[in-house]
Amino acid sequence: MTTTDKYNVEAAELLANEALHLPISEAVPVYEQLLATFPTAAKYWKQYVEAHMAVNNDDAVKHIFSRCLLNCLHIPLWRCYIRFIRKVNDKKGIEGQEETRKAFDFMLNYVGADIASGPVWMEYTAFLKSLPMMLQTQNLAEETQRMTSVRKAYQKAIITPTHHIEQLWREYENFENSVSRALAKGLLSEYQPKYNSARAVYRERKKFADEIDWNMLAVPPSGTSKEEMQWIAWKRFLAFEKGNPQRIDSASANKRIAFTYEQCLMYLYHYPDIWYDYAMWHAKSGSVDSAIKIFQRALKALPDSEMLKYAYAELEESRGSIQASKKVYESLLGDDGNATALSHIQFIRFLRRTEGVEAARKYFMDARKSPNCTYHVYVAYAMMAFCLDKDAKFAHNVFEAGLKRFMHEPSYILEYADFLSRLNDDRNIRALFERALSSLPPEESVEIWKRFTQFEQTYGDLSSILKVEQRRKEALSRAGDEGESALNSSLQDVISRYSFMDLWPCSSKDMDHLTRQEWLSKNITKKIEKPTPANGVSSVDKRSSAVSTTSNSVKVVYPDTSKMVVYDPRQKIGLTGPLQPGVAVALPPNDTMGAAGAPNVLKDILKTLPPALATFVANLPAVEGPSPDVDFVLAICLQSNIPLMPVRTANSTKLQTGPAPSTSDLSGSSKFKPTRDRHAGKRKDVDKQDDEDSTTVQSQPLPRDAFKLRQLRKARGASSQTGSASYGSAFSGEMSGSTG
Repeated sequence: MTTTDKYNVEAAELLANEALHLPISEAVPVYEQLLATFPTAAKYWKQYVEAHMAVNNDDAVKHIFSRCLLNCLHIPLWRCYIRFIRKVNDKKGIEGQEETRKAFDFMLNYVGADIASGPVWMEYTAFLKSLPMMLQTQNLAEETQRMTSVRKAYQKAIITPTHHIEQLWREYENFENSVSRALAKGLLSEYQPKYNSARAVYRERKKFADEIDWNMLAVPPSGTSKEEMQWIAWKRFLAFEKGNPQRIDSASANKRIAFTYEQCLMYLYHYPDIWYDYAMWHAKSGSVDSAIKIFQRALKALPDSEMLKYAYAELEESRGSIQASKKVYESLLGDDGNATALSHIQFIRFLRRTEGVEAARKYFMDARKSPNCTYHVYVAYAMMAFCLDKDAKFAHNVFEAGLKRFMHEPSYILEYADFLSRLNDDRNIRALFERALSSLPPEESVEIWKRFTQFEQTYGDLSSILKVEQRRKEALSRAGDEGESALNSSLQDVISRYSFMDLWPCSSKDMDHLTRQEWLSKNITKKIEKPTPANGVSSVDKRSSAVSTTSNSVKVVYPDTSKMVVYDPRQKIGLTGPLQPGVAVALPPNDTMGAAGAPNVLKDILKTLPPALATFVANLPAVEGPSPDVDFVLAICLQSNIPLMPVRTANSTKLQTGPAPSTSDLSGSSKFKPTRDRHAGKRKDVDKQDDEDSTTVQSQPLPRDAFKLRQLRKARGASSQTGSASYGSAFSGEMSGSTG
């Protein structure tokens, strides 16, 4: 059975409903199955215990309550408990009433802080008031004691933020006034501010409590939005309680926070972060023993959580309980056949910290025989010996021993090479690379060749650099599909050799050009079937470009070349099919307009576009290559007059078309001011969108953005030489052109 099937909420609900109609003997195994899967489902525990109560199985009821009460702080379940206690003790006289009172105290000690505990407080005070009538006592001392008990219960209830706090306050007022009006005035004035504070906190607390699904079953997190929202709701509720909004004493505040955590775990039982937060909150509060108990409960709930085991072992070690911590690590190791490489590594480090070098070395010798011992264990222990024990010779021996088993692991080779680099042992580094490359197949040696090349570029002479680079190309060309093209020398090789960190022997423009040429060279024999996009290939940052040419093995994310083609001026101008809305069209540069048929193609394209867009496209400058000058394009845009779009009316069926205005008509004259159609009589209101459509660029206020202001100044400078419109002072926001 999979985890999903095991924690199927719908199936569990159906099973619980079926159990309601079964005899108790048949229902018991059903409930036990449900509660084994959902041990914190208070509603199932309540249903289970009520089934036994219905047939008066008192012993079974007591046993069930002992299993669930302290882990399910849920008011309906606890009220069921108090009903059972009152039923059992109803006919036992004074002794039975005392047992019931103790049960009430026990209950309120655990769930009295619940926002839904108001009815419990009311039931408790009513029980205390009824005691004298049951006991038939006339003793004055006992009467005074009764009054004191009722008063204390009310005073606790009215400072607890619950749904029934206002009703409890009214009952308390009536109680005090019924006893003594003179005494009531002083007591009520003393508790009025405390009650007001609790009522204000209740209103805030209710906002957080209303976000929580109190009927949710505890299931492992699956990433659904509902689960995430519940996790967020509980986090907010916990943060609210940790803030101590009522400003009560620290002991009471901590008790309320712990109660909220316990309630949270009823629903987020399978969330390791909640268990960890709860334990660490106890530890930071100074109660390490309580934190240890929480970790122990957490590991019973989530026995496979390595994270919680490491956190628990860390807490035990931090307080000096080495043996307890060691037991946790040993539980991680478990059966030697199931021990992971990580558990071996962490246990070696633990032994090194707590028992010394020899204990760690002894365990490593045993761990290397484990079937699950990977190269990570060798690397970890070798670096421990080198960095902590300062024993470079022993670390070298460990790496050499691991090389016999993990020569086929490129990652191990690279870690070994890094270690030798720290020793500045260039001779053994070269020997290591040669041994690895002779045993690894070409397709698995990519990273080794890359590191070998980088090593020679740093430590070798020119002849060794060139030799290794040529060998690398020959080896990788056999593994790739580039063939002889990979063997050709490239200027990118020079860039790779003469770069350092983020310093490059070329500009970003040169890098873009070389990257584009490299792409073209790889695809020079491939047939181009789609029209060329205007902007070609997007630029690649310097580091990605250089790395991609230094090693063909590095995975650099490029655009999907199956859906785009690099700009190629040699390509003939033409369309592969009818224009479709939203499809980009490659426009020819101006210097190719002399080609036969090119002007007609351009005119056909412009005819299909809306007038405003056609004017904009016609004013675009000629651009050579894939990277236009952004500032120049923006300047053109700022100086272009976009023709006014007509206002849409109910009778209009199509947009007017006409010749695009020339770029010289750029003055601020009134013919470019926004206009509105007016009919005879008063015009009806038009919607907001029509007004926006009728507004031109020139009628909008000047931007206050620094970048846009700079562009306006550039445009103004250009217009002063060409006779174009002047925008006046960009900072004053005034137009220098005539406004009519």
